[in-house]
Amino acid sequence: MRLAALLGVLVLAVPGAPAPAPTNDALPALGALGANYNENLDQLDYRELRTARASWVRGFYPLPEADKVPPEQSETLRVIREAHDRGYKTVLSLKFPENATSFPRPGSAEMTAELARLDRVLPLVLGTVDVVTIGNEPFIESLPAERDQRLNEFYETVARHVIEVRAKLSAAKTHLYMGALNRLDLPQNRTPAVERYLRFVHDTPELEGVDLHPHIADEAAVQDFFDYTLPRLRPDQTFLVTEFSLVWYWQQHLTDAIPATFAARYGYPPRTQVWQVIGDAIKQPFPSRKWNDFLSSSPWFESKKHFLRDELDRFRATGRLAVATYGFRQIPSMTSGWSATKVPWLLNSVFATLTVQPRGDGMSSPGYTWLDDFRALQRKLGKGWGPSREGPRLHSYVDSSSPLMLGS
Repeated sequence: MRLAALLGVLVLAVPGAPAPAPTNDALPALGALGANYNENLDQLDYRELRTARASWVRGFYPLPEADKVPPEQSETLRVIREAHDRGYKTVLSLKFPENATSFPRPGSAEMTAELARLDRVLPLVLGTVDVVTIGNEPFIESLPAERDQRLNEFYETVARHVIEVRAKLSAAKTHLYMGALNRLDLPQNRTPAVERYLRFVHDTPELEGVDLHPHIADEAAVQDFFDYTLPRLRPDQTFLVTEFSLVWYWQQHLTDAIPATFAARYGYPPRTQVWQVIGDAIKQPFPSRKWNDFLSSSPWFESKKHFLRDELDRFRATGRLAVATYGFRQIPSMTSGWSATKVPWLLNSVFATLTVQPRGDGMSSPGYTWLDDFRALQRKLGKGWGPSREGPRLHSYVDSSSPLMLGS
């Protein structure tokens, strides 16, 4: 471990007093892998989940939606609750988009209104959803000038309120995390506000850890997230990774010339660029073989085709991963306004719903390589996290021979 990380242990993990004890049964280091839908839980397809052997589902709920659609009528909340009823384990991130407005100050009328809106959502979530993350991406979903103590004060106020409501509802079976930190591989993002954010997580016994979103350009950068974050958590705390990808690496290759072999086979001019072929697939989805030929013949993609497997191994090796979720479906926002500079989130998806022709019977085609590794990464969970009702068999990397046995 790096010297900075070791110093972090000395400074933060032992702040002069014993670490606070958790107040409920903490989520163990399951090492589980689930399906992430972000804002599109309405596109959840149980046949796809069964095909992938997924047992965890994650999405996020933007709180301003409560002003437009009553929370009890929200499709997002309906789907996450239905998934729970069907036996799936669930993660919901509460999103507070403050990109265009200042944070309400604690004690202000604006904060009172914010918490009142939250109170309309929490009874539908706490006690039903297995994991709630307080915040989606705070250091992105905020005004750049206010990513300081104002951000901390807002999220600390919200978190204390969620903890208080959970206690009133006797809903301790819902596990609470703070979400989510981005680009911690870049030193300029390790600000005093991020330090305070992690210190609050460490010092609040009801919080079980933090969510991380390592969207990166180089796999090695993931280790920077762990070297920075884990020493700043309590030893009993775990972490989530509800989003992760190589999207910034994919973007670097959108203007590459396509492979000559693919160009010759499918009749493309030799100087055709990667983004143009993807654009063709968006306009008229390819047969699965053509899409797979395109990616498998592209060295920049083929060399990274086991990113999902390799990173899950890295996450699990920490012994602290509770749940990771990976992008599951291509969605319309990934393809609208497609260009050479569009962020290519669609290359991450387990199911290529918008660039590959469906398989028939309404079933989507899987994207190249992701599904096989997703399935292979599922293994049986320990006691207490097995199937409920007629739900799926749940999975984790931990087995009877592992030194990281559940409950140890």
